[in-house]
Amino acid sequence: MSDPARQARALALLFGGLVAGWLVMLNFGALGAVTWRAEGLSALRGSDWAAVRFTVLQALLSAGLSVLLAIPIARALARREFAGRGLLITLMGAPFILPTLVAVLGLLAVFGRSGLVNQMFEALGFARFNIFGLHGVVLAHVFYNLPLATRILLQGWAAIPAERFRLAAALGFSGRDTFRQLEAPMLRDLVPGAFLVIFLICLTSFSVALTMGGGPRATTVELAIYQAFRFDFDMGRAALLALVQFGLCAVAGVIAWRVALPSSLGGGLDRPVQRFDLGARGLRLWDAALILAGALFLLVPLGMVILRGAPYVAGLPAEVWQAAGRSLMVALGATAATIAMTLALAHAVLALGGTRGAVLEWLGLAALAASPLVIGTGLFLLIRPLANPRDFALLVTMLVNAGMAMPFALRLILPDLRAEMATQGRLAAALGLHGWARLRIVTLPRLRRPLGFAAGLTAALSMGDLGVIMLFAEREGATLPMQLYRLMNAYRQDDAAGAALVLLAASLALFVVFERWGRGRAGT
Repeated sequence: MSDPARQARALALLFGGLVAGWLVMLNFGALGAVTWRAEGLSALRGSDWAAVRFTVLQALLSAGLSVLLAIPIARALARREFAGRGLLITLMGAPFILPTLVAVLGLLAVFGRSGLVNQMFEALGFARFNIFGLHGVVLAHVFYNLPLATRILLQGWAAIPAERFRLAAALGFSGRDTFRQLEAPMLRDLVPGAFLVIFLICLTSFSVALTMGGGPRATTVELAIYQAFRFDFDMGRAALLALVQFGLCAVAGVIAWRVALPSSLGGGLDRPVQRFDLGARGLRLWDAALILAGALFLLVPLGMVILRGAPYVAGLPAEVWQAAGRSLMVALGATAATIAMTLALAHAVLALGGTRGAVLEWLGLAALAASPLVIGTGLFLLIRPLANPRDFALLVTMLVNAGMAMPFALRLILPDLRAEMATQGRLAAALGLHGWARLRIVTLPRLRRPLGFAAGLTAALSMGDLGVIMLFAEREGATLPMQLYRLMNAYRQDDAAGAALVLLAASLALFVVFERWGRGRAGT
C-alpha cells in the first residue's frame, strides 16, 4: 500500500472513530446517565405499567394494520399500469416524510368531531364518534406508516423476475396459483421485516400520543417520560421510564436486525414485467377500487391541510415565522451533520472490513433501538450539572436528529459506496487519487443519488420533529412544530391551520430540493 493510500485509510479510520465515539456518547452515554438516575423497578407506578402495555398494544395494532392494508394496495399498484402511476406512488409516500402534527391536523379535518366523516354521519342520522384514544393513535400511525409499508412491498413485487410470470402463464397458473407460488414467498420474506420496522417507529412515537391519546388510558411510555420530566419534575421516574423505553426499543431493534430479507426467487434478465392473469373485468375494478381507496385515505387529509391553512398564512404572527427560522436552522444543521458523519463512518466501515467493520456498522444503526426522548433525557441529565440545558435546546435537537437519521442514511449510502470502491477503487489508486481528491472527483458524483435522498429525508424529518425540543426549549426558543402545538392547545385554530401549511410546505420543499439535486447526478 502506497503512502497516500495509507494516509487516506488512516484519515478514514480517524474520522470514523470520532463519529463512532460521538455515537457511543449519544446513545450509550445518555443511557448511562438515565441508568444512573433510575431508582429501581419498584419506583414505577401502576399508571406507568399501563403506559407500557398501551405502548406495546398500539404499536402491534398499528404495525399489523399498516402491513395488512399495504399488501392489497401494493399488489394492485404492482400489477397495473396507468397514466400518472409514478406520480401517485410518489404522492402516496408523502405522509411518511411529513411532520406528525401536520398529519394529525389533516386527520382531524377528516375524522375529527367537526371533520368531513362526522358531518356525513350526522347528515345520515348517525351519532358523531370521538377520534381520540387508542383508535385515534392507531389511525394516525396507519396513516403515517401505510406509505412506508406499501413502498417496501412494492419493491418486493418489482424484484420478482419477469420470467417467473411468463413461466406461470405457460403452465396455466390461475391468479390464486400465481399468488401462492410467486407472491406469497416474497411476502414471507418482506412482511416480518416491514412489520418490525413499523412496530419500532410506532413504539417511539411521541407526537401522535401527545395529540391523539386522549387521556391517562391512552398514554405511551414516551408521553409518560415527558409528563414526569416537564410537569412532575421527577427526574428519577423519568430516567427509569426512559430505561424501560430503551429496553423495549432494544428488543424490537435486535429482532428487526436479525430478521433477514432474503430473495428466494432468484434473478432474472431485467425484462419489463408482463402479467398474464389480469384480464377479468372484476379484477380490474377491484384493483382500481383499492388504489382509489388508498389514495383517498392518504391524500384527502393533506388536501384539507392546504385548504384550511391557505387563507391564514399571510396573517400569521411574527413568532410563527421566527419559529420557522429556528426549525429551518435545525433541519439544515442536522442534515449537514448527518451526511458528513455518515460518509466518515461508511468509509471507516469499509476500511476496517470484516468483523470490526460490521461492529462499526452496527454502531451506526444502533439509533434504531433508541428513542429521541430517552436520548434527550440522558443529555439533559448530563448537561444539567454543568450548565442550563435550556441554553442548548436547538443544538441538542440538531444533534439528536442527526443521530436518529444516521441509520437511514447509512443504509442508503453504504451499499453505493461499497460498489464504488469495488468498481473504481483500483483505477483511482492507479491514477493517484486519494483522500479529498478521490472523494470530490470519484466518490461524491457516484453517491449523489443516495446522498440527495438521505439529505432530503433527514431535512424533512428534522423540520417536523417534536420530541427533544419539548424537553429543552422554553417559549422563546420554540421551533415551528412546538409553536404549532401551542397554537392548537390555545384553540387558535386559524393560526394553527396557517402554521401547519407553512410546516407542510417547508418540509416538502426541503425534501424535493435535496432529492432533485440527487437525481441530477453527474455523468462521470
